Amino acid sequence: MIGAAQPILQADDVAHYYGRHRGCEHVSFDLFPGEVMGVVGESGSGKSTLLSTLYGRLTPTAGRVTCRTRTDESVDIHTISEPERRLLMRVDWAFVHQNPRDGLRMNVSAGANVGERLMAVGERHYGDIRSKAIDWLERVEVDAERIDDLPATYSGGMQQRLQIARNLVTGPRLIFMDEPTGGLDVSVQARLLDLLRGLVTDLGLSAIVVTHDLAVVRLLAHRLLVMRKGRVVESGLTDQVLDDPQHPYSQLLVSSILRT
Repeated sequence: MIGAAQPILQADDVAHYYGRHRGCEHVSFDLFPGEVMGVVGESGSGKSTLLSTLYGRLTPTAGRVTCRTRTDESVDIHTISEPERRLLMRVDWAFVHQNPRDGLRMNVSAGANVGERLMAVGERHYGDIRSKAIDWLERVEVDAERIDDLPATYSGGMQQRLQIARNLVTGPRLIFMDEPTGGLDVSVQARLLDLLRGLVTDLGLSAIVVTHDLAVVRLLAHRLLVMRKGRVVESGLTDQVLDDPQHPYSQLLVSSILRT
């Protein structure tokens, strides 16, 4: 089914340089509806630069990033107007930060964090907004009785789940995740991964997941890009790349996990 659909996101020979330093270059792929792509590599491999360029935070030095909108129009995210880009990021896209404090407003309640995103897409009825916020808190396994508590009173794992609820409440089609389990205890990571996998499957989300943790992409991603020094050195189906890596760097990544 994925192969018969139109790509929801396309990277065409994308590159971003910091002066003379290569952040990433020669990255091309198609991401299809309902597909999760993982991007792995050590610190400094270019994966975060690539994610920021795909999301529109960084302008590509070369190449282009196009996406398909809800109206089935293909647009270059770096040449559309700023209002169009903001609408795209409020409605069609979502971004989950490694540190949930970067994706939450810490001085307003959990319910307000979720409700603000609904108001940004035009919802105005307080009762409906609060009801949807309660529903999403429950979906991400946060006690609805804590809807009026500040995120600062939540644990790290709860803050991350709240950030996910805030992002998904408006029904985006594509979600970008930057080290979504980073900094969490192993047991908390496992619960969060199970939650993410269920939500991605149930909602039919497309996603790009950047991580250094191969267990994360093993569980979540259909396809995988392995990056080193700003370039993709190997790509393919996740199980194929992890079970039978062809590039020496991919082999090193997999073997380092097996040794731990």
